[in-house]
Amino acid sequence: MSTQAEFAVILKLNPLFADLGPEELQRIAGLCHTQQLNAGEMLFQKGDDGDALFGVRRGQIRIETGASDGSRLTLNFLGPGDLFGEVAVLDGQSRTADATAGEPTELFVLRRDDFLGHLEREPKLAVKLIALLCQRIRWMSERMEESVLQPLPVRLARRLCALAADFGAEVHISQEQLGVFVGAARESVNRQLQSWRKDGILDLHRGRILLKNMGRLTQVARSQER
Repeated sequence: MSTQAEFAVILKLNPLFADLGPEELQRIAGLCHTQQLNAGEMLFQKGDDGDALFGVRRGQIRIETGASDGSRLTLNFLGPGDLFGEVAVLDGQSRTADATAGEPTELFVLRRDDFLGHLEREPKLAVKLIALLCQRIRWMSERMEESVLQPLPVRLARRLCALAADFGAEVHISQEQLGVFVGAARESVNRQLQSWRKDGILDLHRGRILLKNMGRLTQVARSQER
């Protein structure tokens, strides 16, 4: 499969582009180029202009921010097939966090100027962008509700299930980072993980978590659903 065809597949999986036909996807994919990053290399920093949309071809991107004690906190992990930078490529505003390669990584890159030029010629895509922004607002509302109303075990189980869906049963994340994800103190996260370790749901290692019983973890994640 060609590079252009691979990027078209990633675009098709994203809600922004899902309803577009194959020819249109190919035209957008034809605007992209690729970029290589070494492990630990920074893609962009907080405050940089939002000048591109990115898709992960291979490797891993960590979205990070600085903590008050000078350490780094990972806010999200992006793996092969993930698309990011949709909002920034539209408004050109500053990046709100850092993006760093967690391992050798290859990206598809769609520059803002190229994309906006195409958007001006394709009003159907502009309508899809409006839907995307509405979807983002709904997602943020759901996360706020989840962080306020759902108990910690449910929030934590949902986050681990989401990470496992992207990266498999061995999740490389610290307990402090998990706390940031679910809005809880590291000590509270540790107590819950230790309880699940005793129950055989997972195993704990330094900087990583091995998920041993996804069935039970999924049950916890769904326990508050209506």
